[in-house]
Amino acid sequence: MSEAVPVHAFGYLDYRAFLRDLFEQKKAQKAGFSHRAFSRRAGLKSTNYLHLVISGQRNLTNEAARQFAKGFGLPREEADYFCELVQFNQAKSAEERGRAYERLGKFSKFRSAHQLAAAQSDYHALWYLPAIRELAAREDFTDDPRWIGRTLLPPISSAEARKGLARLQELGLLVRDARGRLRQATEVVTTGGGPLGHHVVSYHRAMMERASESIDRVPRDEREISSLTLCVSHDVLLRLKGRIREFRKELLAIAELEGKPERVVQLNFQLFPLSRREE
Repeated sequence: MSEAVPVHAFGYLDYRAFLRDLFEQKKAQKAGFSHRAFSRRAGLKSTNYLHLVISGQRNLTNEAARQFAKGFGLPREEADYFCELVQFNQAKSAEERGRAYERLGKFSKFRSAHQLAAAQSDYHALWYLPAIRELAAREDFTDDPRWIGRTLLPPISSAEARKGLARLQELGLLVRDARGRLRQATEVVTTGGGPLGHHVVSYHRAMMERASESIDRVPRDEREISSLTLCVSHDVLLRLKGRIREFRKELLAIAELEGKPERVVQLNFQLFPLSRREE
C-alpha cells in the first residue's frame, strides 16, 4: 500500500483547504490527534476553533495564524508561507490581494508548485500579453521583439516583448504552425464564469488605465469613449448586465468573421452603481 502524499502549504492557494487536508492527514497518521489535541498544541481556548475556520465561519488574525502553524508543527518557512496565504485569502481589496500574492511569489517552493499559475497571472497582469496574442492574428505578424515593441500602442521594450512571447507559448496560447510561424492556438480566450481571480482584476484595472491614456494618446476619430448616468430599478440593472453580455458575444462573432485583421483594439464595458440600494 503506497503512502499518502504529504500535505504541504506551498501547493495551496486556499488556506482553509490546506487546513482541512492537513488535519485529515494528521488524524489518519497519528492516533489521538483531534480538534481538542490541536487546540491544546496551538494554545487555543476553543476546542472547535479549527472547525469554524475550515468551514469558513471564522477568519484568522495574524496571531491566530501563527498559533495554527504552531499547532500543526509547521517548519518556519512553511509557517511563514501559511501566514501570508491567510493574508492573501482574507484581503479586503484587489490591491491588498495583489500585494499579498506578490509576497507569496517570493517563496521558491510556491513558484515551483504554481509555475502555470504564475504564467496565467502574467497574462492578466501585463496588459501587453493579450495584445501580443491578438497581434498574432495579423498575416504579417512576426515574432521579432523589436517589431512587436514598436507596433503596440503604447510601445513596449524588446525585453518585454520577448517575455510576452515566451509566456504566451508557455500557456499554449501561441503555437508554431506548419511553416514555423507563431499563430493563435484558438481564436478566443475567456476567463469563464464565477468569481474573478486577483490577476483578472489586475487585468481590468490595467485596461481601464489604457482607456484613460487613450483620451490624450489616440485621435478622437479612432476611439469611442462615452458614458450614461441612469437611475433604474435593481431588476433593470440586471437586465442591463445581461444586454452587455449579449452585446459582447455579438462583437466577438463579428470579430471572428474578420477577413484581414489589421489593428488590435481594446473594448471595455463598465456598469457600476453610484448610489446605495435601499433594502
